[in-house]
Amino acid sequence: MFAVAVKWPGKVELVEIPEPEPKQYEVKIKTEVSTLCNATDRKLIEGHFPGIDKYPLILGHESVGKVVSVGEKVRNFKKGDRLIGGLILNPPDPDYSSGWGGFSEYNLAADHRAMVEDGVNDKEHGWAEVYEIQSKVNQSIPIESAVLLCTWREVYAGLSDFNIINNNEMNNILIFGAGPVGLSFVKFLKNLGIKFIGVVDPIEAKRKMALKMGANKVFAPDETKLKNLPLYLGNRIDAVIDAVGNENIINAAVSLIKMAGSICVYGVIDKPVISLNKSTGPYNFNLLIHQWPTRSREIAAQEPLIKWIKEDKVNYKDFITAEFPITRIIDAINLLKKGKDLKILLRY
Repeated sequence: MFAVAVKWPGKVELVEIPEPEPKQYEVKIKTEVSTLCNATDRKLIEGHFPGIDKYPLILGHESVGKVVSVGEKVRNFKKGDRLIGGLILNPPDPDYSSGWGGFSEYNLAADHRAMVEDGVNDKEHGWAEVYEIQSKVNQSIPIESAVLLCTWREVYAGLSDFNIINNNEMNNILIFGAGPVGLSFVKFLKNLGIKFIGVVDPIEAKRKMALKMGANKVFAPDETKLKNLPLYLGNRIDAVIDAVGNENIINAAVSLIKMAGSICVYGVIDKPVISLNKSTGPYNFNLLIHQWPTRSREIAAQEPLIKWIKEDKVNYKDFITAEFPITRIIDAINLLKKGKDLKILLRY
């Protein structure tokens, strides 16, 4: 089968590797579509993802496909089901390591619920925590929305980790970054009834996208109006979300938040040490770091998101800005590097 490999940092190729075969708690999936992750995939391609430095590796973690074969102890999936999040954690070719491997022609998913019920959800039996979010999606849901659930579920779960969902004290929130994650935050916060949503991004086109998604006000990073935002609102910010994972953004947020407000960092910070200048902020504030999904919250996010999809409160057409066949993966990655697109869809 074909797979997308990062041969070494900066070098991506379509390669041939053996098809993976499902073990007793696994299913094999034929991939239908996938999307490039603007953060994780880019860092893996460039060689900057913390903790992963063994190349060549098989790339991808946002994919959707149909089950084509089923292991003997699988109880919750069947042939023909559409599944989110198939991966290749152990490539069948020993020359390759795993960068999650989801951009392969065939992937694997595990029946997490069956493994839990049978008491084998541990490393000794090959279980991995990511299995908890490999889930079915009804085929009435557009496949483009299904694959975006890979991003949307994690973002929605991040709102829980940041103590924003069901928090009556959250009235105004500022988001740094208007990429796919930042704009997902905008759309979700709007749906949740947050009164003021501000967005900061250096690219004018993305600021316009943020307004379209429901932001009340947008700013370039160096605008004087941004520094004076607390005066405009009549109060400091309840929470600032850093949708990039950047030390400079964290420090810019300190002077904007209210007493006991929150700086919420979403995404992997690629520095082992960050410096925080607390002198410009209130005496008390929260610094919340979300570098990895809370899996139980991520899978729980699927139900409310499916409801929003059916109600057209989130629409894939607002997020997918380019599309390529998987055979043109190099063109898709080159477009990703320009930083102007949101989600790039790959069809198989």
